Formats: sequence, structure tokens, C-alpha cells
Amino acid sequence: MSVSIKSAREIELMREAGRILAITHEELRKALRPGMSTKDVDRLGEEIIRSYGCIPSFKNYNGYPASICVSVNDEVVHGIPDKKHIIKEGDIVSLDAGVIYKGYHSDAARTHGIGEISPEAKKLIEVTKQSFFEGIKYAKVGNHLNDISAAIQKYAESFGYGVVRDLVGHGIGEHLHEDPEVPNFAQRRKGIKLQAGMTLAIEPMINSGGYDVAWLDDDWTVVTDDGSLSAHYENTVLITEDGPEILSMLDTDKQE
Repeated sequence: MSVSIKSAREIELMREAGRILAITHEELRKALRPGMSTKDVDRLGEEIIRSYGCIPSFKNYNGYPASICVSVNDEVVHGIPDKKHIIKEGDIVSLDAGVIYKGYHSDAARTHGIGEISPEAKKLIEVTKQSFFEGIKYAKVGNHLNDISAAIQKYAESFGYGVVRDLVGHGIGEHLHEDPEVPNFAQRRKGIKLQAGMTLAIEPMINSGGYDVAWLDDDWTVVTDDGSLSAHYENTVLITEDGPEILSMLDTDKQE
């Protein structure tokens, strides 16, 4: 396994990719409402990304037909936008998107509640987001990759949630998916030792029920096996000597 260490120039390009992706997510959050189709969300997301002179990372990636993965309720990830799939009050919607800026990728996901959602759905979204922040407390030089993974799992499972095993995070840079894989659950091995200049897409995928998932016939959409709700939260993270830097988040959203 070769994990790339990014140069100062590469980091600047990835910062800009992340900034544009964060803006895209914020604009999509503002636009989401009952009555939109998931295709409407995809169309708007692609327009925003291209308006900044960027390319959507996901469009035609391994044949994926859209720019934004739109996954609703029990859909975990990779939901394919469809003009017939109408978003309703009470739904939870996970948006996963990527941006290519001057050859470098950023990748991030958010889960949003549409209108009034159930207390259970609200809690799942909050815990999934917080599990990311629990994980990156360990995203420090000299720690091991498994320190991040174990912290995410421990936090999410403390609420009785299922941590998806069949999908993991990843390194990112000139390619959307690079080494290393970044699981959201503890491994038997410590994994690589973290070094300054590594860039990782850390992305807890958390189910309100069990962790088992299934693939629909479209070969893309992943759903919870038991029909429970699922939430997804992801950012592109740079390892620095001073701790983790979240590249795909606006300053107003950053937590201490």
C-alpha cells in the first residue's frame, strides 16, 4: 500500500476543491424541500459545481450516472437521482458529492431532515455527524488509522446503532479513491501510522438498526437490510502537524 503525502501545492488545490464542495453542500441544504425530485437535487448540484469551473467527481465514475448521490431514508449511499423519486416531509436525505478542481478531488456527505422529522431520525443524524468528530480527535500525526476507526464505532454503537461494514472511507487526492481504506469500525491491526500531508475521506455510515446492507438491482443503491433509517456524514481531512484540518467544511460549521 502506498499512501501519498501531498505537497504544499497539492494541499492548496485540495483546499480550494474542498471550499467549493462545502459551498455546494450549503446551497443544496438551503434548496432541499418537500416536492423536489432527487433528480432536481442532482441537477442543481451539478450546476453549482460547474459554475465554479469544477467537474463533478462522481459523474460517470465507474458508470455512475449522476453528479450527486441522493439517498433517502433506508438508502445508505449511492442513491441514483430520479425525476420520479419525490422528496417528502419527514424524509431524511443523504447527499454525497465530490468536486475536481485542477485535477484534485474533494469528497463530502451530509444528511438532512426534510421539514419536521421524527426525534429518532434527528438523533441518528446528530450521532452520525458527531461520530465523525469523535473519530478525527485521533487524526493526529503518530496515531494509527485504527484509532480513528475505533473511536467512530465506539461512539455510534454506544447509542445502539449499526455501523456499516461493507463500505468504508478512503484516501483522496489526484484520484477520488486512493489508499488507505478508512473503516468506521475497529480492525485487528492498527493500520498505517498517520503522517502530515495525508488526505483522507472519513465517512461514517450509520444505521438506526443493524449494520447489514443490501444492493438494489441498479447495482449502485445500497439500502439497510432491515429497512431501518441510515445517515451519512463525510469530510475530506488533511493530517497536519497541528492536528486535523477539515478541507470540505465552511468555517461557520467547524467544531472545536
